[in-house]
Amino acid sequence: MASSCVSYEGCNFFRQRLVLSTLSGKPVKIRKIRSKDDNPGLRDFEASFIRLMDKITNGTRIEINETGTTLYFQPGLLYGGAVEHDCNFQRSIGYYLLALLALAPFMKNPLKAVLRGVTNDQKDPSVDTLKATAIPLMKRFGIDGEGLELKVLRRGMPPGGGGEVVFSCPVRRFIKPVQLTDPGKVKRIRGMAFSVRVSPQIANRIVDSARSILNQFIPDIYIYTDHMKGANSGKSPGFGLSLIAETTNGTFLSAEMASNPPGQGTPILPEELGKNCAKLLLEEIYRGGCVDSINQSLALLYMTLGQQDVSKVLLGPLSPYTIEFLRHLRSFFQTMFKIETQKPEEDGKGGEKVLMTCVGVGYTNLSKTLK
Repeated sequence: MASSCVSYEGCNFFRQRLVLSTLSGKPVKIRKIRSKDDNPGLRDFEASFIRLMDKITNGTRIEINETGTTLYFQPGLLYGGAVEHDCNFQRSIGYYLLALLALAPFMKNPLKAVLRGVTNDQKDPSVDTLKATAIPLMKRFGIDGEGLELKVLRRGMPPGGGGEVVFSCPVRRFIKPVQLTDPGKVKRIRGMAFSVRVSPQIANRIVDSARSILNQFIPDIYIYTDHMKGANSGKSPGFGLSLIAETTNGTFLSAEMASNPPGQGTPILPEELGKNCAKLLLEEIYRGGCVDSINQSLALLYMTLGQQDVSKVLLGPLSPYTIEFLRHLRSFFQTMFKIETQKPEEDGKGGEKVLMTCVGVGYTNLSKTLK
């Protein structure tokens, strides 16, 4: 496992680096983490992420200097099993869950993670959106079975948190290559409007305003309302909406919005939130592709780690996060993608698309126990 150490500077893309380091077995050294800041070093949510990585692996060595501005991470073996983790309230559970989605199939034992903290916020993908988009994407790559599920037991809004989520995932020996080149046409829109510690009527108001925009395009719309009460509603009031468009070929495109935490920013009306979220979904459909923008990096990772065969995926415009992720894939796995831009079809529908092609590195999960 002792391979050359990969060095970086700065705090950006911290999660990507640790995840790829763990999968490739290459140690990583990150220097100058917010060294010029008034409050230098790692933030609490990053320290919490390191603790989570430590829980799911066995034999990981982590060295952090006194000021927290330099981190040396030598990955151990992905162990898995039952894990409980209290996520930091500065970021939502989605921040931690995206890393688990990338690592879970390659564990020694099937993962069953209980994560507590903020389920919906304005920075990270919410648990509802990941459940509706990332889980079907994993099934495309052959990671399925009854062991794969993501359940929201309690909701938690910032700043108080109090949410709880259970994620379980089976282990796989290898990942199959995919050819996802035709996204298909949107056939239905599903959604979830949630409200906690506010009037249950708010969720209905969000649904009405979102439908007022979406009904102009497609009749098959169903938005569920989810009003959690008592202990299940977390510690802070809030509401939000996540919308999922499903296409004829089984592609899922998502958009979501959440209300401002109490005391931060101007309060937003439920009607405004519903309309803005519907417009965000239309924007995402315009961008198109077979994978929506929050799951681009997950799809590219699974393509890289697939069997030694060609994988192709059609994506919408690449997000800045995905572009940096491609650079990281090159430094950890020496994988290069063939990137071809495709102009929108003749009838002028949708934005420019990108066809990503690569040959998998043939990554096999050697730690998977033989049953």
